[in-house]
Amino acid sequence: MPNSPSEKKSMRQNAVRKLQNKTRMSALKTQNKKLLAAIEEKNVELIDKHLPLTVKLIDKTAAKGIFKKNNASRRKSSLMKKANAAKAGK
Repeated sequence: MPNSPSEKKSMRQNAVRKLQNKTRMSALKTQNKKLLAAIEEKNVELIDKHLPLTVKLIDKTAAKGIFKKNNASRRKSSLMKKANAAKAGK
């Protein structure tokens, strides 16, 4: 256990940040699953609805430092490729 007040405060802050990060990642994963389901169905309306929301969440989580900028870019690129392929195949 921490001894100094600053270490105690740091532990409290880390606990709060961990919970916030977990919440944000959970929301991102849920949105990602919705988009991937729409891509599987090749439903253009749902793809057009969920793609901007997913990209927005990816950008927000990267801005908060949950994962790095290049990781966010790679995720967005992958989703865009899948979405465009599903639209073209329709």
